[in-house]
Amino acid sequence: MQSNSSANVTFVRPATFFISGFSNMPHVKYYYLFLCFVYAVTVLGNSFIMCIIYLARRLHTAKYIAVLNLALSDLCGSSALVPKLIDMFLFEQQEISYEACLMNMFFVFHFMNLQSLTLLALAYDRLVAICFPLKYHAVITKTSMSLIIGSMWLFSVTLFAVLVGLVNRLSFCRSTVISSYFCDHGPIISLSCNSNFINYLLAYICFGLLICMPVILITLTYCCIAGALFKISHGVDRIKAMKTCTSHLVLVAIFYLPILSVNVKSISTSIDPNSRIINNSLTQIIPPMLNPIIYTLKTEEVMQSIKELYKRHKVNTILERNVKQRK
Repeated sequence: MQSNSSANVTFVRPATFFISGFSNMPHVKYYYLFLCFVYAVTVLGNSFIMCIIYLARRLHTAKYIAVLNLALSDLCGSSALVPKLIDMFLFEQQEISYEACLMNMFFVFHFMNLQSLTLLALAYDRLVAICFPLKYHAVITKTSMSLIIGSMWLFSVTLFAVLVGLVNRLSFCRSTVISSYFCDHGPIISLSCNSNFINYLLAYICFGLLICMPVILITLTYCCIAGALFKISHGVDRIKAMKTCTSHLVLVAIFYLPILSVNVKSISTSIDPNSRIINNSLTQIIPPMLNPIIYTLKTEEVMQSIKELYKRHKVNTILERNVKQRK
């Protein structure tokens, strides 16, 4: 411990924190094997979707700038979280330095926030496409979407830099054991022995801005989309328009519903700490794994691009083989 004395308060900053993780849970090794599988699928899936967007010219549109950002956020968010968990299991490295803990907190929350804001940006894309189809290409351009994504990054970095920075004002004179699977903000500030009101207040503001507000806006967006769909006279056109929203709606449900249910349950009833840790970890690791799979299988443009790239690769392979035979 490093402490500095002042008039009435002894300020204590620990050199390290101890992450309890899943250590008190039965059959924990199977959960870590599950984490390894999920992380491998997440890395492969999101790397694959980013490569497809980069290689396929038909996907060089404003909408897929947001999809690319979602895949990048999923990949980076999982990489900020899961490798440390695996390191804790394989090498029993449950201690983490104070500075590394704050970095871990920042990156996990930053990329989780980007996932939420990107889903909101994709909802805006669908709103303009269905409600204002004639203005779509004028409103949703590569420049406008890049500005939206850039603003999201700037907002998220600033907000969580403040959130994490305010942890430095806390004194930890009780315990350094974090009852979570990563350097979670709530469990850390609950360890403080001086006033943490500002930290809790900002945490609730962040939750409202980054989870509750996007859910409300996305719900309003789809209410407007539903109204526009009912005005379409031809059933075939209505179904076609609805299909363009399917993948996004599934992503929204997978991301927001578990987070909201876990938080509402933890507030309304007393929940076992182990159950809370498992539920929270699943809400963070499952969506990044499923997002690229859903976008690949549910989006016709992506499937068509994959087929075209495969045919192009097959033709190039045949041409190279013929050239070698002639030589």
